[in-house]
Formats: sequence, structure tokens, C-alpha cells
Amino acid sequence: MLFENLDIIKPIQKALKEEGYSKPTPIQAKSIPHLLEGKDLLGCAQTGTGKTASFAIPILQAIYNDQKSSIGKRTIKAVVLAPTRELAIQIGESFTAYSKHMDIKNIVIFGGVSQNPQTKALKEGVDILIATPGRMLDLYSQKFINLSKVKYFVLDEADSMLDMGMIHDVKRIISHLPKVRQNIFFSATMPSEISKLANSIFKDPIKVEVTPVASTTETIKQSMYFVSKKQKRALLIDILKDKSIKSALVFSRTKHGANKITTDLLNVGIEASAIHGNKSQNARQLALNNFKEGKVRVLVATDIAARGIDVDELSHVINYDLPEVAETYVHRIGRTGRAGHSGTAMSFCSMEERDLYKSIEKLIKKKIELIKDHPYHGSSNDVSQLEPKKDNRRDNRGSSKRNTSSKGNNKNWNSNRRKKPANKKTDNK
Repeated sequence: MLFENLDIIKPIQKALKEEGYSKPTPIQAKSIPHLLEGKDLLGCAQTGTGKTASFAIPILQAIYNDQKSSIGKRTIKAVVLAPTRELAIQIGESFTAYSKHMDIKNIVIFGGVSQNPQTKALKEGVDILIATPGRMLDLYSQKFINLSKVKYFVLDEADSMLDMGMIHDVKRIISHLPKVRQNIFFSATMPSEISKLANSIFKDPIKVEVTPVASTTETIKQSMYFVSKKQKRALLIDILKDKSIKSALVFSRTKHGANKITTDLLNVGIEASAIHGNKSQNARQLALNNFKEGKVRVLVATDIAARGIDVDELSHVINYDLPEVAETYVHRIGRTGRAGHSGTAMSFCSMEERDLYKSIEKLIKKKIELIKDHPYHGSSNDVSQLEPKKDNRRDNRGSSKRNTSSKGNNKNWNSNRRKKPANKKTDNK
């Protein structure tokens, strides 16, 4: 199927062609026809599946057709909510690209920057508002935003908003919208609270789902490295010395960790930048732009900051820390191997993360290749079960009944020893 088979108007078709798009992705093919008919839609799709165009094209087409009968100043006709600044900016860029041959204006508003340029643009009039919930509510309360003419409402990455504690703000925004409108939700997963919210506002929605969460990993080469927590940085540096790794997105669990990893890489001459919530918007955008343009080879990010990062030719994703939630692993590695390109995902697993590793394999229903041939595959890890190896030295000089453990877990080993009146220092070595 081609875009020209989807009853899309010529100005949009021309823009799509200029962007190099001729064939819709599965989510686009399933969603666009229903949205062009004005139906509500609940879509289950992850980042990288083309969901932005799924809602942007029908909204632009509807606004373009309505322009023939509209007069006077531009009013906001569509509202798109996104969880992060980066994703909001990316959505805005897509709307701008697809509407280049139409007289339709969009604006992206988010916090962390001066509101003056945003309020100025709102006063001049816009057709489409793309926003993060907090800044939108702020400007609405200041009466810079009029929602009385809104006909189309999009909630993108709804599950992320729930995770980030934004759902209350989302509900407040919804309460200010006209009752009669088209509703569009996209979410990578469908938590019960998102389902309840959808059921409370949707009218006979069309439900579309593509690429079940586990199958997105099939086209990506995955590998797992067992390594102690203290040796992760050394392993990362060793891997990144390979110049064939053109670009790498490295995931850290914390902001502090992202900063430390970046500093360590820079100290050994590897160009890297960090992106997380404590960075200013300008710093985050500069780091992302430098990464996209190839000026920086490594981008170190937290999960929340990575929302909206979309790099077409990202060669590697490296999970420096395994995520607490298995589905997040799939979202992370799904940022590589897009648009027909090959992708590689590497993950580091310490003893403390063994349960997370097992839950990931259970979710994706496949074994991840274990890389043993690396200098930091220490003897403290039992490769077969990801459990501590026996301390043979102690085993040989003690009873066979002793319950032994690894050097990294001496506390447990000592708890099963016969108590001695010996000094306590040796117990905690």
C-alpha cells in the first residue's frame, strides 16, 4: 500500500514525497483511514513505529478542509499532549514538515524556558497546539490559551505521562476541552488507569495495535555482558574504543550516573554528552542535535530524557544499567534498527540486576546472547545461572556441609558458618 491509496489530499502527499515517504507503516495504514472518517482511536504502538504521522496527517487534512469555511483570526483547533519537551519538539517538526504546502501554523510549548516567545505566538494565532501538560495549564490559567474551538485532541505516550505523574494535569486539560471532539490516544502499553481514562471520554473508539511489545526485538542483535558493578565503566570504555560503533545511546538509571559516565568517557577521549531532567532545555537540545549530526558519538541518557529521541541511523543502544521494568528494555533497544538499518543492543548485568535480566528474557521470550569473551567477565559470576560461584578456597578447608557463595556475597556465606570467637573484622571482608 502507498500513501496515495489512503485518500490523502495532494498538498500532504507532495510533502510526504519530499520527505522521502511513499509507503505507510503498519500503524499508519491501520489508523489513517479511521481518523480521516473522524472516529476516535486508541492505538497501542511504540516509539519508532510512525505513530506521529498517523495522527498528524488526518488532523492536518481536516483543518485544511475546514479552512474553506473559516474566517477571522486563527484559533486552536487541535491539541497534542506529549510527556517531554523532546517529544513535543519532534511532533512539532513533523507537523511542520507535512504542512509545508498548506497555510497551517503550529506551536510547541513546554516549560524550562521563557514563556514570552510562546505567548507572543499564541496571541498571533495558531491552528495546532503541541504541549507538555504543565506549561499548557500554566498558560491556560493566564488566559493565553483559548480551547473553545478545539476539535481534535491527541494524547501521545499516555503510559509515560502516567509513569511521570502527569495524569492529573491531563485530566484537568481534558475538562477544559469542548465535549464534542475527536479523541486520539497512543500508548506503548495500556495500564488500567489509561484504559479507564480512555473509556470515560471515547465514543466507540477504533482500537489498533501493531508490533506486540516482545516482537520489536526480533530485528535487533542483542547481547548480554555479565560484569561487576564496579567494572561497568571499564567495560563501556573498552567497547566504545571500537571505531565501528558509529553512534551509541547509553542508558543510565540515574541523572548522577549519566553525568559520571559522560565524564569518564570524556576523560579517555570519547566524545559524549549527557541528557537528563536536570539539564536546561538549551543544553538538552544542543546535546541531541550534536548527536544527530554526528558531532558527538555517544549520548548518555536517562529513560525520561530519552523519550522523543528519534535518530534514524542509531547503530547501538547500550544498557549500562538494566531497567527496573522489562517493557522499558524493549522501548530502549527499539531506538536502533529502524527504517531498514541494522541495530545492535548491548546490556550490562551485575549480580544485583540478575532478576531484571531474567524478567527481560521472560518478556521477549528468547535467550539473549551471552558475551563471555571480554576482559571483565570475572570469576565472581556463575555464567550458567547468573548466580555466585562457589569459593573453592574456603570450600576445601571447611566442611562439605557449608553453604558457600561468591566473594561479592560474603555476608551470606558467613551467616552460615560456625560462629567463632574470632575478631569481627574477618567477617566483613
